[in-house]
Amino acid sequence: MQSITIRRPDDWHLHLRDGAMLEGVIADTSRHFARAIIMPNLVPPVVTTADAKAYRERIVKAVPDDDRFEPLMTLYLTEHTQPDDVEAGKKSGLIHAVKLYPAGATTNSHGGVRDIEKAMPVLERMAKIGLPLCVHGEVTHPEVDIFDREAVFIETVLEPLRRRLPELKITMEHVTTKEGVDYIRSAQSNLAGSITTHHLIINRNAILVGGIKPHYYCLPVAKREHHRLALRAAATSGDPRFFLGTDSAPHVDPAKECSCGCAGIYTSINTLSCLAHVFEDEGALDKLEAFTSLNGPAWYNLPPNEDRVSLVRRDQPLSFPEKIETGDGPVTVFNPMFSLYWDVAIK
Repeated sequence: MQSITIRRPDDWHLHLRDGAMLEGVIADTSRHFARAIIMPNLVPPVVTTADAKAYRERIVKAVPDDDRFEPLMTLYLTEHTQPDDVEAGKKSGLIHAVKLYPAGATTNSHGGVRDIEKAMPVLERMAKIGLPLCVHGEVTHPEVDIFDREAVFIETVLEPLRRRLPELKITMEHVTTKEGVDYIRSAQSNLAGSITTHHLIINRNAILVGGIKPHYYCLPVAKREHHRLALRAAATSGDPRFFLGTDSAPHVDPAKECSCGCAGIYTSINTLSCLAHVFEDEGALDKLEAFTSLNGPAWYNLPPNEDRVSLVRRDQPLSFPEKIETGDGPVTVFNPMFSLYWDVAIK
C-alpha cells in the first residue's frame, strides 16, 4: 500500500506546557491533530474550572491562524478538589476529564493524590455525572521497583477503585505493560487505555544500552520487549478500548541532559509517520484509523472528525529536525531509530 486516507486524528494525552514553550510546540500538534486532551500538570497546576478556562484561552491564542484545533481541558485532581466545581466544569462543556496523578509519579505531580480516600467525594460525583477519570497508573512507594509500578497500581489501586465505583469511567493512560493490556481487555465496561507512539517503538534497552540516552527516558518508563509487543498487538487490533495518546512531553535539552533529567519524549512532530510505520510493520494499516481517529472519540462521547488526512509512502526517507527551537530553548525530537517514509497531507 502506497497511500492511505483516514479521518483526521486526535491526541488523547498531550502536554503543551505554557508560555514560550506552548508557543513553540503547539503548531506541531495543530498541524495534524484536530483535538487533544490537554494535561493539567502546569506549575501551578490546573485545579479549578477557572484555571482550565484561562489555560484554554492561552492555548487557543497560540494556535497558528491557519490551523483548526480544539483543546479538550482536564482538571488536576487533588485531595481538596471541590465536587461542585468539577460538575460545573463538565456542565459548561469545558471540562472533559479529571486527571489522577499519584503524588510524585511524574513531572509536576508533587501536588497529586497521596490518600485516595480524600478524593472519593469527587470520584463519586464524577461517576454520577459521567465524567471520565484519567489515571497515571503507577504507585510511587519506594519499595516497589520502577518497572513494576504499573502492575502494582492495577492490583492495589485501580481494581479496588473499580469495584467500589463500577460506574466510574476510567482511562488508563499511557499503558506500558502486558499486565495493563490484559487488564483492560478483561474489563466488561468503563475501562479503556491510551497508548503512546514511543512505547510502541522503544523498550528499556533504548535508554540504557551503550550509555544512558536521556531523550528516551519517560514515565512510565519503557519496559521489556514482551511488553512492547503486547502494546503493538493491542494498538493494531482494532479493539475500541485502545487509542492514541501520545504523551508528547517537551522539555528543553538542559533539563533532559543533566544529573537528574526530566521524564518526557517529544513526539508530536513525527507521530503519524511513526505510527504508519508501526502499523505497516504489523500488516495493520487498515486498523490505523480506528486507533488514531475513531476509538478515542467514541470513548469520550464525541463525534469523529469529518476532515481527512492522507499518508503517502515516499520512495526516499523523510527528514525531520533533530531539535525544534522554542522561546525557552531547544527541544530534542523523538528519533525512532529507523527511517520514516510515510508523509502526511491534510485534506
